[in-house]
Amino acid sequence: MILPIYIYGQPVLRKEAEDITPDYPQLKELIADMWETLAESDGIGLAAPQIGKPIRLSVIDLDVISEDLPEYKGFRQVYINPHIIEYDETETDTSEEGCLSLPAIHEKVTRPTRIHVEWDDEDFKHHDEWIDGYLARVMQHEFDHLDGKMFVDHVSPLRKQLIKSKLRALIQGRYRCAYKTKPVRK
Repeated sequence: MILPIYIYGQPVLRKEAEDITPDYPQLKELIADMWETLAESDGIGLAAPQIGKPIRLSVIDLDVISEDLPEYKGFRQVYINPHIIEYDETETDTSEEGCLSLPAIHEKVTRPTRIHVEWDDEDFKHHDEWIDGYLARVMQHEFDHLDGKMFVDHVSPLRKQLIKSKLRALIQGRYRCAYKTKPVRK
């Protein structure tokens, strides 16, 4: 089932998400719905708060960009209870980011290129790895959602001031989107 994407201004997007256990109600169905929602919205990542669930769950599909980044051919991963343990600040990269919860807003964000992450997969098998490259950026973006943060929190105060009217328009429900959304108000 395709779920609506919660738009900037929805309180759940600023709430710190909770870890879940294997007995979380209808977890397999929720994951399937997240994959379907992600595909419908043409995104590469989706965190549970973006569909109104304050839980530590995210899905990332980099196969959709494998034409440009062939190393991610077939890459689709579920992340349950992910936590970034450490940021390797020795090297950073600045790239443009967008977000399904912030339609039509794109800004340059500087992030470390390497992170240490722990998570469980959908079988609750535990993983503890250093991740680098583009996947590290996407993980940081998606896992920020689980900590109540959004990519616009990482832009300079000047850039934030320049996009203030766009953010206000999102809160007021003044935006166009090709996928199903749940605005703050209409």
